[in-house]
Amino acid sequence: MKFLYGTGNAAKLEAMQRRLEMLPVEIIGLKEMGDSIPDVPEDGKTPLENARQKAEAYYKAYGMPVFSCDSAMYLEGVPAALQPGVHTRRVGGKILNDTEMIAYYGGLAKQYGQLVTCYRNAICLIVDSDHVYESMDESLASAPFMITDQPHPIRKDGFPIDSLSLDMATGKYFYDLEESVRDQVAIEEGFLTFFENVLKALQTQ
Repeated sequence: MKFLYGTGNAAKLEAMQRRLEMLPVEIIGLKEMGDSIPDVPEDGKTPLENARQKAEAYYKAYGMPVFSCDSAMYLEGVPAALQPGVHTRRVGGKILNDTEMIAYYGGLAKQYGQLVTCYRNAICLIVDSDHVYESMDESLASAPFMITDQPHPIRKDGFPIDSLSLDMATGKYFYDLEESVRDQVAIEEGFLTFFENVLKALQTQ
């Protein structure tokens, strides 16, 4: 079964493709749909609201099974006014590029010390108008990790925070972990379970 992943982020697409490679699905991204990509406001208050907005817009535009994801980031020990929540890239009304994100979050870690961090993730999948599946279950949330003020020399477009991320168990930079472990960190186990459950549900329809 073919699913459109509602993202233009190549790094996110590749990570999801690897995470789901054992399932009988084909995952394609927005860049394969041509230039007429809908502009989605993403003004929801939760990751699930944003994921739903995107999935509905892309399903309306392309009329094929589509899923979208969104996340919110929470930083321990940082004032509420500085919590990124669903606006990880938006600071003071400005959309940060990857380099600016590394500088900004590295600066927070320098100011407040290494930050214990986690992501709350959500997904909305629309197969057709009668089959919509969505979740913001705890199983989709990332394991806690740390953000440091000293970035790793490796940069990967679309995943700037990874250059600042340290594994809680080992203290290693994300990019110094084995690739299989990195994939599990990038795309949590709950996403695999979500798709397994969707495929089972569709088979029984």
